[in-house]
Amino acid sequence: MAGLWILGLLLVIAALPVLLVYLWFRVRRFPMPSWWFLLSLLAGAFSLLIAALLQWLFFRTGVDTGGGFSPRDGMGTFFFTVFIRIALTEETGRVLALGLLFRLGRSGKGGLPLSRSKDTGRTGSFEEGTLLQTLGGATGLVAGLGFALIESASYGAADIMIALLRACTAAPLHGACGARIGMGMLGFKAGPYRVLWRLLSAVIIHGMYNLMVISPGIPPLLPILIAFSSFFTAMHVIHRF
Repeated sequence: MAGLWILGLLLVIAALPVLLVYLWFRVRRFPMPSWWFLLSLLAGAFSLLIAALLQWLFFRTGVDTGGGFSPRDGMGTFFFTVFIRIALTEETGRVLALGLLFRLGRSGKGGLPLSRSKDTGRTGSFEEGTLLQTLGGATGLVAGLGFALIESASYGAADIMIALLRACTAAPLHGACGARIGMGMLGFKAGPYRVLWRLLSAVIIHGMYNLMVISPGIPPLLPILIAFSSFFTAMHVIHRF
């Protein structure tokens, strides 16, 4: 029984960022239906599985990604692990999961929640392109939080304080990276190279956060600033809708 209470507490802590963002969308009457919000969360959880599969396929040997690596393993190996093995695979998993979700949204009944763009009557206009990027950013933001929810709950199984810490830092980080990728993917037709740029920026932000979290001597305030500044920048873009 105690184990069930602990599991429930872990899930509640990990889900707090998700709940706050959902309430923010509802208060602002953002045109994202609840069913799309839920699908975005599921896409984020699915991206975690894709990232794990990519790491298993391409990086089965090398440095442990569970926190058991440091600059003492060699700077080349250290940077490769932080930016490529972790950040790049996780962001690539996000790209693939969001790609499937957007394809589902376009082919499914009702499609993506684009009611406002339909009201403009300006297909292909600048306003519609901006709207697509904004909706893509919101979807990616939620997917990033879905990724962080599962990851934080799994880490918290070992230490509940870790779940609380990750809810305060890793969730904004993953949400910010997901928002950038989502904006790039739905803005692909307006700028084909935008996806690559958004992916690169997400990998750099993600890698820098990981680098500062695990490097000795770096004040904890720095990774917190990276996570929250990236998150609020993404939220500002979505808020402009």
